[in-house]
Amino acid sequence: MNTSAPQPPPHAPAALSPGAGGRGEVPASQSAMRRYNAALVLGVIRDSPGISRAGIAERTGLAKTTVSQQVERLTAARLVTATGRQQRPGRGRPATGLRLDAEAGPHGLGVEIGVDHLATCLVDLTGRVRDHRVRAGDNRDRSPAQVLARAARMARTDLAGAAARGVPVCGVGLAVPGLVETATGALRLAPNLGWHDVDLRTALRTRLLEDAPAAAPAGTSATADATAPGGGGPAWPGGLPVTVANEADLAACAELWSGAHGGLRDFVYVSGEIGIGAGFVFDGELFAGADGFTGEIGHMCVDPDGARCRCGALGCLETVAGQDAVLGAAGLGGAAPGEEAGDRFAALLERLATGDARAVGAVTQAGRRLGTALASMVNAMGFPAVVLGGNYAPLESWLRPPLEEELRVRVLTARWSPVRVVRGALGREAAARGAAQSATEAALADPESYMEPRDTTPDGPRG
Repeated sequence: MNTSAPQPPPHAPAALSPGAGGRGEVPASQSAMRRYNAALVLGVIRDSPGISRAGIAERTGLAKTTVSQQVERLTAARLVTATGRQQRPGRGRPATGLRLDAEAGPHGLGVEIGVDHLATCLVDLTGRVRDHRVRAGDNRDRSPAQVLARAARMARTDLAGAAARGVPVCGVGLAVPGLVETATGALRLAPNLGWHDVDLRTALRTRLLEDAPAAAPAGTSATADATAPGGGGPAWPGGLPVTVANEADLAACAELWSGAHGGLRDFVYVSGEIGIGAGFVFDGELFAGADGFTGEIGHMCVDPDGARCRCGALGCLETVAGQDAVLGAAGLGGAAPGEEAGDRFAALLERLATGDARAVGAVTQAGRRLGTALASMVNAMGFPAVVLGGNYAPLESWLRPPLEEELRVRVLTARWSPVRVVRGALGREAAARGAAQSATEAALADPESYMEPRDTTPDGPRG
């Protein structure tokens, strides 16, 4: 199976060991050994908050001196901090517990470009959201340059805020509604925005760099610490990795990482916005296809003679179950001057709460069409669960009955293995949160790459 970024990465990736083997192999060089050991030690601390150095040595089989060296390096990089002394039976000095440094450690910044909004999100190493902001506004009539300029200004505000608190930022993740080429970060097509072939990764990085001097807090340099995430000052975008991924993929990862669904590790996440996207999670890993182009279920045909979609085809799922289609069917299709789509969606929720027949009928019909499309996917790919995200999350109470009925009737295995339908835990925050957490997950999976620019611990030259 080809799994493409973003991923919930293993704590000590097999890629850090040479060859095709697993964790039992010996890395081929000193630098590879250091890289592997750093990931291994940090992974154990992440999985077992409060564990001591001796506990890490026992768990990993590493020598105590090796564990101590790595802990010192991880602590200097603010990836790890002490939890305090632990009482032990018998004689001997109390052990010091260790955990991820959620307060002073590196944070990840997520930026989301939606069809009708922009959002930013800042998370710490534990995935806790430290800041989340949303700015409503229809982006369909704006060029990529215009939208990126607004998104970059929001991002710079978050970066400056983190810098003012003395918190480094280890990376920026960008979530967009369209086909993102994994290898290049290029947005190949976003039908609902009318964009194609946009190098978003380079464009966002450039704009962040252009804005950096103005955003730097007083008394700091906007570029001096650009490649210095390991401590001493803020990390600025000149040295930050910027990654781009599909918004539904990142939202699916955020739901997975949140652990909110009882350990659910196999599911299809469905993001219901103006467009409809999906993220596929198998055995705790995102499946994004060879190039990252999976999940565009909004363009599955559900009515060959139906309405024309913005992608150019007829009868796509979005034309009958997307946000605009549902609002129109509910009698809320026409926007008043200055009115945002969010205002009309709030009105839809109000009508549903009062049992308005037209509103309930619109959502019920959308649930049937969504169920028809998802049933085909479940029959083909065997997903045991569907997670309703985005604007589908607050509609779950009305979507669930018709959706479950279609799955019951159309999924061949439903008699003995019914498909679970669950409400997403993160709502519209999921994509921005997933984008932010993809940056911290990368640092946790390969801490050596994060520590390397500023590592001054005396354990030998870099290989």
